[in-house]
Amino acid sequence: MNEIKIIDTTLRDGQQSLWALNMRTGVMLTALERLDEAGYEAMEFYCPAAQIKKMVRDLGEDPFQWLHLGMKKLPKTTQRLHGGYKTGIGKVPECISKLLVQKVIDRGITVTRISDPWNDFESLRDEHDTLRAMGMESVINLIYSISPRHTEDYFIERVRNAVALKPYRLCFKDVGGLLTPQRLAILLPRVQEAAGDIPIEFHNHCNNGLGPFNALEASRLGVRYIHTAVPPLANASSQPSVFNVVHNLRALGYDVALDEEPLRKASQFLTRVAERDGLAIGAPVEYDQSMYSHQIPGGMISNLRYQLSKVGMEHRLDEIRVEAAQVRADLGYPIMVTPLSQFVGTQAAINVITGERYGQVTDETIQFALGHWGREALQHMDPTVRDRILNRPRARELDRPEPSQPNLAEVRAHYGESLTDEELIIRAYVDQDAVEQVRRMPTPMEEPLSSSSLVDLVAALSRTKGRRHISIRKGDLSVTLRTAPADVA
Repeated sequence: MNEIKIIDTTLRDGQQSLWALNMRTGVMLTALERLDEAGYEAMEFYCPAAQIKKMVRDLGEDPFQWLHLGMKKLPKTTQRLHGGYKTGIGKVPECISKLLVQKVIDRGITVTRISDPWNDFESLRDEHDTLRAMGMESVINLIYSISPRHTEDYFIERVRNAVALKPYRLCFKDVGGLLTPQRLAILLPRVQEAAGDIPIEFHNHCNNGLGPFNALEASRLGVRYIHTAVPPLANASSQPSVFNVVHNLRALGYDVALDEEPLRKASQFLTRVAERDGLAIGAPVEYDQSMYSHQIPGGMISNLRYQLSKVGMEHRLDEIRVEAAQVRADLGYPIMVTPLSQFVGTQAAINVITGERYGQVTDETIQFALGHWGREALQHMDPTVRDRILNRPRARELDRPEPSQPNLAEVRAHYGESLTDEELIIRAYVDQDAVEQVRRMPTPMEEPLSSSSLVDLVAALSRTKGRRHISIRKGDLSVTLRTAPADVA
């Protein structure tokens, strides 16, 4: 009982929180080989629903190569998917999302971590049971939040509902970095008692500087599975650093069977990539009491600041934070997790920028008020606010029954019988142009572990702004970079 096992999140939540999923497959392959040598209990490796469009459109890579090539390099460590088939992304047919999960299972990944953004585990039952029938066991997230609704009794009731599904494990998840050690010491023992024989994992973010200490506190209270990440993809809005957590656990007398040497090599490599490509390097953050009012996740704050800067309104970010607290209360205190946090943050920004609360609303806010994003919205929204949101022609357009889900044969007939499974998935998640693009993509090459001055030089020059032509010559070596004309794809 003195042994603590570590679950790695570097390649999934670490890079999603800090690099906005901008890790390339070649970088992943090099890091993965070192991560696999460390002796993790498991690694979260793939979040395809989020990565597909990102990798095709922004990185120019085939998202299935991440899966196919990565799984060939993992002789030691159990890999995990993140998410199920109810993605909430666009209008992707459910049969396509299930096909995507099946492709992951076929490659040997048989554990995933799933959530309902309201902790409504009765609504999660169908997905959990279907995944199990497909061959995928689920770790179910109990998402922590703070509001007048989120009392101790609320969490215990939700734990019991989750346990009724008989999941592989539960995961106590603090996505906003809102837990304090005092709150954890009171709540976690009750959660453990309600969970009974179902093991519990602890997953938290460091948005408010308390993540590393809370990981130790969870261990002290009896949790034996802790999520960490490898720097530079640790801290900030990511998970605590594996080096810090393991060092402190051992200092407290816990046994952690983890080899840090290959992790240091991975950390050095990823730090070099971050410096070369202009990507974030996670660092501990200071405590911020205002987070407990607006509860906007750290990664979302960064994106919101960037979007505001593009329209010259970054100076209004603090106003939007204050407004987000009001919008969240109006909407019935949804948990600030994807996609609900995006709905709150976006509507708060619109309210501030237009100067009128709910004068303009997004389609997602209307759908929220109609109950399309969870039945609890109908139970807990401010009725006056709900009436104002729905009292507009667009609400009447959106208030229609959901169309029946097509089956896989119908989707194939619609998109083309000649498409492979992977091409069919890309077609549904992106478009036909993406299929053609992926067909032309070369197989990603694993990046060298050690630094290459030439590679780093070319990468740095490629980021130079305001130059259409750069040429460097030394002896017999010549390097020339040209910016393509705007009309060249």
